[in-house]
Formats: sequence, structure tokens, C-alpha cells
Amino acid sequence: LLEKMADVSLKEAVLIVGVVAACYWNSLFCGFVFDDVSAILDNKDLHPSTPLKNLFQNDFWGTPMSEERSHKSYRPLTVLTFRLNYLFSELNAVSYHFLNLVFHVVVCLVFLKVCKLFLDNRSSVVASLLFAVHPIHTEAVTGVVGRAELLSSIFFLAAFLSYTKSKGPDNTIVWTPIAVTVFLVAVATLCKEQGITVVGICCVYEVFIAQGYTLPALLDTAVQILRGKGSIPFSMLQTLLKLIVLMFSTLLLVVVRVQVIQSQLPVFTRFDNPAAVSPSPARQLTFNYLLPVNAWLLLNPSELCCDWTMGTIPLVESLLDVRNVATLTFFCFLGSLMVFSLRYPGDSSKTVLMALCFIVLPFIPASNLFFPVGFVVAERVLYVPSMGFCILVAHGWKKLSNKSVLRKISWVCLAAVLFTHALKTLHRNWDWESEYTLFMSALKVNKNNAKLWNNVGHALENEKNFERALQFFIQATQVQPDDIGAHMNVGRTYKNLNKTKEAEESYMIAKSLMPQIIPGKKYAARVAPNHLNVYISLANLIRANESRLEEADQLYRQAISMRPDFKQAYISRGELLLKMNKPLKAKEAYLRALELDRTNADLWYNLAIVYIELKDPTEALKNFNRALELNPTHKLALFNSALLMQESGDARLRPEAKQRLLHYVKEEPQDSNGYFNLGMLAMDDKKDMEAEAWMKKAIRLQPNFRSALFNLALLYSQTGKELMALPVLEDLLRYYPDHTKGLILKGDILMNQKKDIVGAKMCFEKILELDPNNVQGKHNLCVVYFEERDLIKAEKCLVETLALAPHEEYIQRHLNIVRSKIASLGAVEQSSLPSDGTAATEAKKNSFQNLKEAKGEETTTQSTADNKKEHSKNKKPTEKSSVDKKTPKKSTKEIKDIEKKRVAALKRLEEIERILNGE
Repeated sequence: LLEKMADVSLKEAVLIVGVVAACYWNSLFCGFVFDDVSAILDNKDLHPSTPLKNLFQNDFWGTPMSEERSHKSYRPLTVLTFRLNYLFSELNAVSYHFLNLVFHVVVCLVFLKVCKLFLDNRSSVVASLLFAVHPIHTEAVTGVVGRAELLSSIFFLAAFLSYTKSKGPDNTIVWTPIAVTVFLVAVATLCKEQGITVVGICCVYEVFIAQGYTLPALLDTAVQILRGKGSIPFSMLQTLLKLIVLMFSTLLLVVVRVQVIQSQLPVFTRFDNPAAVSPSPARQLTFNYLLPVNAWLLLNPSELCCDWTMGTIPLVESLLDVRNVATLTFFCFLGSLMVFSLRYPGDSSKTVLMALCFIVLPFIPASNLFFPVGFVVAERVLYVPSMGFCILVAHGWKKLSNKSVLRKISWVCLAAVLFTHALKTLHRNWDWESEYTLFMSALKVNKNNAKLWNNVGHALENEKNFERALQFFIQATQVQPDDIGAHMNVGRTYKNLNKTKEAEESYMIAKSLMPQIIPGKKYAARVAPNHLNVYISLANLIRANESRLEEADQLYRQAISMRPDFKQAYISRGELLLKMNKPLKAKEAYLRALELDRTNADLWYNLAIVYIELKDPTEALKNFNRALELNPTHKLALFNSALLMQESGDARLRPEAKQRLLHYVKEEPQDSNGYFNLGMLAMDDKKDMEAEAWMKKAIRLQPNFRSALFNLALLYSQTGKELMALPVLEDLLRYYPDHTKGLILKGDILMNQKKDIVGAKMCFEKILELDPNNVQGKHNLCVVYFEERDLIKAEKCLVETLALAPHEEYIQRHLNIVRSKIASLGAVEQSSLPSDGTAATEAKKNSFQNLKEAKGEETTTQSTADNKKEHSKNKKPTEKSSVDKKTPKKSTKEIKDIEKKRVAALKRLEEIERILNGE
């Protein structure tokens, strides 16, 4: 009979689907808001690159369950469905919301099937419709993280339906449905913790519905047995056996769950749940008052709020508080219903009893009665309890509609309730469109919650609207003056507005609100772990001042002393120690952090930077590779490991360096540095056309890219396309008029290719204006004097140049050539020569030609040395050219320049790292 009644017709299914679609279609246009950010956007467990086993080792938010900062919400199956969403649509919010809508439809249909066990068809449809449209469910359905409620409810109801089939003919036990029930309870619990409470509902169902006992009958039987006047009936023994199996299975699940959280409860602050840390009787009075508050939300869901923490509901601190009347009224009503349902036989009492079970038992984990939770009121936790409420309302409506006098008015009232609830739900969905709309809607309901002011500020901060965000953060500090997080938010916003003095003052206020260390008492148990970030934020702010580095280090050490497993403190301290030129201590800090978390790619990357500082490129590359094993798309590791391979000079590493740079430009297509370094690799491999293409792409993205402009011009000059180099050099010198190497190269091309002596002379004179001691510029100016046939001036110029670089052999050689030419011209004038002077002219021409060739050779060499110096001045790109093979050996100056370039390149990598960490 039960199975026949529990069938859901196609018409009923279509009606339910249509109503849900009409109420929730606009949820598809909402984004990721509130807790969705942590559970979806910031959760690495969704990524295909993360091993599946991590889902069963981490909490709902992707934090390892072993860490103290973990929320201890163990819901791996729910996270698995998020991962499937990510697999098909990555972070496209539509697919996540659509799946939630589908799951809500499934819950409504299964709930209809459950209702038919206790109500007639019409009343069951009414209960299911009311459940489908109730506005209290928008948080669970439209908020993506509410999927935990939806999935848990599906298996919760399925477990209950399975258990109803465990009674066979003649009251025999059918074990298969019981085994299925236990399995479904486990699955429901892996979706959300409250799934385990269905066992209690099954027990009540078995005793009072399946076996038909009433409380007086049970008491009479118990008294008879205790007096020795009777034995336990066989049917009761069977019932006890079933209950023992259920309870043992439940106990096993509880033990496993406790093992998963490693016997640690999550750390909540008094801001999350003020009553939990309040003294008696305020704690008890407030927790009891919260029960009628939740009941009122079910009865009148007109004012809904996404966050009921902090000061939303003031504490009930006295027995004289008028709100205690609401508590008393609630318990009187609930007590009367319980007495009616347990004392009297009949279908009506059984329906009321099961409705009460669905209301009370699933709510117990969120009631604060057995352990504190991280909220005061949460609308999403009313998703399952509202089922019992809907059954109760539908049952009451049935009683009214059966009376001819009230039949019409009961139908009118029902239609009005369903219609207004559906409209409210449709309207409420739009509140979840964005974080700004969600938190602004909450502020309309409650202005005493500092967290809401903070969250609106965060939403504006994400839009870079810092000025307006600051107003909301300051309001949060006024609403809750002792809110550490609010003062931290004010400090961070002042920092973003470049008001460092005000930022420091705000951070100092937040720091002063932190509890002092009590010897022998665990610090983390007394404050939220994220509040320790005030030390990190303050230290990061003041370390911008070179004179306060030690003070910043003291703050990091203070945070570590309070919490030895505070990973971020080690990371930030490592960065500071690098800045203080203490790479060995930085290495110790990073190694300590890696002991706490070996799966953090950023840590391996930072350690690689330390090894670069320690001049150990081999170890640096190993750590870069480790970072990329953990995160193949780690952009900085891709770029800097490729740079390290490139600068190693090992041709065998170039193909891998190229692949990493190609991967990098795929991740960062608008970063010109990636294309530039691909061009440098191509130049190393003598792939001139490829190098030219990469350089041009870099310049298109960044027209004033100094290194790319110079190296493209250098590439043209080295491949016989000197005239193509000239417009590139013009662009370079327009952006950087004091670019010495560019001036040298331009002068060289003008003199050797265009025979523009005047233009070349202007270039070399400009160099000497910028740097009177520039040997190459002065030397090339000497060549210009020779071109102008002013040998005396050329000789004087070369003598001055030789004084600047006495060890440069080529300058002495050129001086000898000039002096020889002066002597030969003097001899020619004293001898008889043809009147046209042809021989003298030819001799002069040949001598000059020799000088030009030598000059050209040394220009290339000297440009290379200068070029090596510029190599270090850029954050990511490098400039280079090959040293001319004709050069016999490198000068001391060149060797020093190359060493400078290597050291400076290491400094550049450090700078990139600091930029990454937002200093």
C-alpha cells in the first residue's frame, strides 16, 4: 500500500519541474558570491591537475583537514561535483547554477514521494510545491556552495525511503533495504554532515509508524517487564535488533568522522558566534532564542540575510529580556505538538510526529546544543528542516480544507502563499547576482553586522573602488570597534591608496586588539588564525622603509612564536631576509615552511630564488622544476627557469627553455617579455628570421621596449641589414635619448654604411656629453676626425682615449697608424710627387681603410661589452649579442662587466619575486 501511494505521476513531476524552473530561472545569471569564492574560485581541488585523493584529505574549502585553520567541513562528494563542473566548463558560473537547479528539482520530487507516505496525494503535492517555492531555500539553491545541502538531502531522503521497505510480511526484517540505507547515510554524510541525522528519523519511523507504538504503550510495556510480569514481545525484539544495527552503523560513521577531523573542532571567534563564548545564562538564553528566530524565518521569510553573524542578533543576557517570551511560546507550541503526536494513535498524530522529526533532528547539528558552530543563524541549514515544516503546513491545510466552511478560504490562502513565496524567491535570486548586490541587500535587513559592512567593502575593493570601500570598512569599525579584521581592512585600503601613515595606524590598532600571549596556553585556540595576518600585513608595510627591516623581522618572528605552524609567516620572513641580504637564513625559513606544506609551488619557487642569490643555479633550476611539477602553469617559474636555462649557455637546455617560454606566452599573451626572450633564444640558435619575428611582436605589445628595440637593431646590423636597423634605432633614441649603445650603433651605421660623417659625429659627441669617459664613444669620434682629414686632431683624440684605457691594444695600434700617416704625408710633401697628388691620396685612402676595418672590429667587441651591462637593467628581458670571433681575448673591463651582469641578473629575479608578493 505504501509503495503504491508513493508513486509520483508524470503530471505531478511536470508540475514540480515547471514551478522550480519558474522560480529559479534567473539564478542562472548569478555569479560566484560569498562562500562560492573560497569553495570554487580559490579551491585547487577543482583543478584536474590536483590528485583526486586530495578531495578526501582536504575540507570543503580545499584546506588540509590536518591544519588547524581548517573549517573541518568534510564534504568530498560535493567537491567532486564541483570538480565535474570545472571539467566541463571551468569557471563558467552558469553550469554550476544549472546543476544546483537540477538537484533542487530532484529533491522536490523525492520529497513528494516521501510526503505520500504520510499524506494524501493532494496534500503531498501542496507540501512539495510549498517546499519548491519557499524563499528560505534561495541560499541553498542559488548560492553554489548550497549544493552540499541539495546533495545531502537527496541521499538523506533516499536513505529514509529505503528504510521504509525494511519491514517484510508478518513483521519480518528485510536486510537489503537496511544495508542500502546505511550506505546512503554514509553518502549523505560525505555530502554534508547533517546527513547522518536521517538515522534518528528512521528510528522514530520504525517505533512509532512501522510498529505502531505510542509512548504510553511503550511505557506500559517497559513497566510490566521491569516488574517481571511479562517478557519482551518478539516484534519488539526484532525492532530492537534493527535499531541496534542502525545505531551501530551510525556510531561507526561518527568514529570515522571524528578521525577525519583528527579530534579537533574548528576554531571560531566570538565574532562568528558571540553567544558561544558568552557566560551563563546569556549563552543558554541566546541559543534557545535562536530557535524561534529560525521558526519565524520559515513562517515569514520576508527579510532574508546572507550573514547573521556578529551583532545581527544581540545577546539575550537577562531573564527579563522580552525576547524570552518568544522562546517560551515556541517551546510551548513545540511541546504540545510532541505530546499530541506521541500520546495519541492515528494517522494525524503519526504525520505530525514525522513532520516534527524532519524539523528537529536535521537541525540539531546547527543548534549549538552539542558543539559551537561558526554562525548564529544560517538560512541554508533550514533546507531539510523546512521539509517537516511543509508537511506540517500541508497537513494543517488538509484539515481546514476538509471543512466546508473553510474550504474556499483555505484554497485562496494556499494560492496566495504559493504565489507570494514564488515572487519572493524570484526576486531574492537577483540579490545573489554579485557580491555587491548580495551584501547591500543584507544591509537593508541588518545594519548591526560589521561583517556585512566589511563584505560590501571587499566587493568595492575588488572593483578597485578603494575610496568607497574605505567608507564601508570604517563603518564596520564603528559598528564593531573590537573587530580586528575590520581594522586590517582599513589598513589595507589605506595602503592601496598610498596612505602609508594611516595604514600603519590602522594595523597598529588591530595589533593592539590581539590577545596577549599567555605562557603555557595555546594561542590559536583563542583567536582566529587569519587574525595573525595583522603581523604579516604590518611587517610588509614597514619593510618598505630600509631603516625598519629589523622591526619587520621582529613582527614575523612574533607571529611564528605565537603559531609555529604559521606557514605564511615563514614565507614572508624569507622574502624579507633576502632583502636584508641574508640568503642562508631565508633558505632556513623556506625549508621550515616546506616542512609544513610540500605541495606549495610558490614555496619551491621562492627557494629557487634563494639558490640564485646563493649563486647555485643548478639547485635553483631543480626547485623551479619542482614548482612546475606541482603547478605546470606557474608563470614565474616557467619564465625564470627558462631565463636561467638561457643564461647558463648550455645549448642542450635551449629547447626546454623555448618550450617553457612558449607555455609562458600562452598563459600571459600580453607580456612582451616572453616574446623578447624567445627572440633572444632564437638569436642564440642563429635563427635570425624567427628572432626578428619575436622581437617585432614584443615591440608591438610594448613600443618603448628598450631591450627589444636595441636587440632588433643589433640583429639587423649583424645580418647585413644595417639600413633596416636605422629606423629601429630612431625609435629607441626617441624613447631613450641617452641610450649609449644605441648611439654607438647608429653612429657606426651612419659612418660605415651611409657615409654620413656629420650624423655619426653628432652621435659620438652626444655620447661624450653623457659620459666624457666613454672609451668607445671617444674612440669612434677619433675615427670621425680621421675621416675629416684632421690627422692632428685625430692623434690628440687617440692619445686622450689611450689615457682612459691604457691596456686596450687596438687604441695604441690605431694611434700608430695615424702617426705613421702623419709622418708619411710629411715625407711626401718633401719629395717630388705627381702634381695631381694621386699617389698621396691613394695612400691616405688605404691607411684610412685600414683604420675603418679595425674600428669596425672593435666597435662590435665594445658594443658587446656595453651590451652586457645593459642586460641587467631590465626586470625580465635581457640584451645580448655574440662576441666577434676575431676578438683575440676579453679585456679585464669586459670580464668585470660580464660578472656585473650575472650578479645584476640575480638581483632582477629577486625584484620579480618582490613584485609578485605585492611589496
